[in-house]
Amino acid sequence: MTEFEVAMPLAGGILIGIAAAMMLLFSGKIAGISGIFGGMLFQQGEERTWRSAFVAGLIAGGVLLYSINTEYFENSSGRGLVAVTIAGLLVGIGTRVGGGCTSGHGVCGIGRLSARSLAATVTFMVAGMAMVALVQPLYH
Repeated sequence: MTEFEVAMPLAGGILIGIAAAMMLLFSGKIAGISGIFGGMLFQQGEERTWRSAFVAGLIAGGVLLYSINTEYFENSSGRGLVAVTIAGLLVGIGTRVGGGCTSGHGVCGIGRLSARSLAATVTFMVAGMAMVALVQPLYH
């Protein structure tokens, strides 16, 4: 993706915002993925059911998109599947330890004017920029 390709990211952002707003309006639930996934693993009964359906929908959407265009799933990081998988697991653990993920805080929390979510999102962004500044020179 070049800096001028904005249509797909813009469409994706709009769809995420609509989905998060609909989930909050119609069910009163926050679309924070780490919380939903964690609850799917550790909750019982009805809580587990809706969370499992939500995660199944995410997976089904990914499979559908992959069947339409595999280019969206290219690994542009240059890292192998094992490294990418470990990185994803570490991010998942970090979101649980940190009390939420970017979708919960950045999309849903800021939309609800949550001071905690604003602080978390700023922290995510600053930490991400700092890590890029520290690690990127190692690969160039």
